[in-house]
Amino acid sequence: MKFLDEARVYIRSGDGGAGAVSFRREKFIEFGGPDGGDGGRGGDVWVEAVNGLNTLIDFRYQQHFKAKTGMHGMGRNRTGAKGADVTLKVPVGTQIFEEDNETLIVDMVEEGQRYRLAAGGNGGFGNAHFKSSTNQAPNWANPGLEGEEKTIWLRLKLIADAGLVGLPNAGKSTFLAACTRARPKIANYPFTTLHPNLGVATIDEQEFIIADIPGLIEGAHEGVGIGDRFLGHVERTRVLLHLVSAQEEDVAQAYRTVKHELEAYGGGLAEKPQIVALTQIDVLTDEDLKAKAKALAKACGAPPLLISAVTNKGMKEALRALRDVIAAAKAGEEKA
Repeated sequence: MKFLDEARVYIRSGDGGAGAVSFRREKFIEFGGPDGGDGGRGGDVWVEAVNGLNTLIDFRYQQHFKAKTGMHGMGRNRTGAKGADVTLKVPVGTQIFEEDNETLIVDMVEEGQRYRLAAGGNGGFGNAHFKSSTNQAPNWANPGLEGEEKTIWLRLKLIADAGLVGLPNAGKSTFLAACTRARPKIANYPFTTLHPNLGVATIDEQEFIIADIPGLIEGAHEGVGIGDRFLGHVERTRVLLHLVSAQEEDVAQAYRTVKHELEAYGGGLAEKPQIVALTQIDVLTDEDLKAKAKALAKACGAPPLLISAVTNKGMKEALRALRDVIAAAKAGEEKA
């Protein structure tokens, strides 16, 4: 399945049905009077967050959603039926924006959450509605009101507990594959990961979700490389795991490059709790490892974790560190 995290969609709710002009005509009833029923209400357009989806790919093949028109009123005071609704089913974490792609309409953050994007038009009154003591035989009815139409943007921000950030080939996909059942593409060239991946990690019988995004390079916030368009997928995380490859000649500079891109992007990423780890340590001698760990510690202000996803060294410690930060964040949210 292809990954799509943004889509432009046209929606239109149903028009209301027209009221009926009708008069009761039965044998032996001389003055039957008006009996035209009201029109039915037009269908609404809803959006619903559902489980089991992690991409907006369905909206690449269908961009127009129109609810049904309400049924017209009929004689014998029969009201028209309501038009059928239309529901856009989206992944949890989808944000709905107005056509300007800036004004937020609703943020779908919980499974089963529903929101009405466009209300159907009211049905028109039949002539029976206008009967009065001074006008006992009205011969007109109202048409139904038109439905609403608009163009909206859907933008997906994956919901995960922890996010992996770093330069290309920092070992993010390898880390994800080693601690979850996710199987991202892994290769020894940059930008192997072209779209975000999710995996569920388990440590000490506790589970949490990890998101892996494509690597960042200097100037990503200006569109260099893949750019920073996928950083939105780690905005909702509670902690970032910043991976720095031990194969970098200057690990401190590698750390500062990604840190600068997070700050330039905004969205609160620079303020999130961050755990720094030196990866791929199995390729270094003990002497080189100590030197690079010391340089990275000086750059980030704390001793980094030392991990190797290939040999599984330091993996449990990294997962426990993530788990502890996530648990503390959840506890703080519950108190608030």
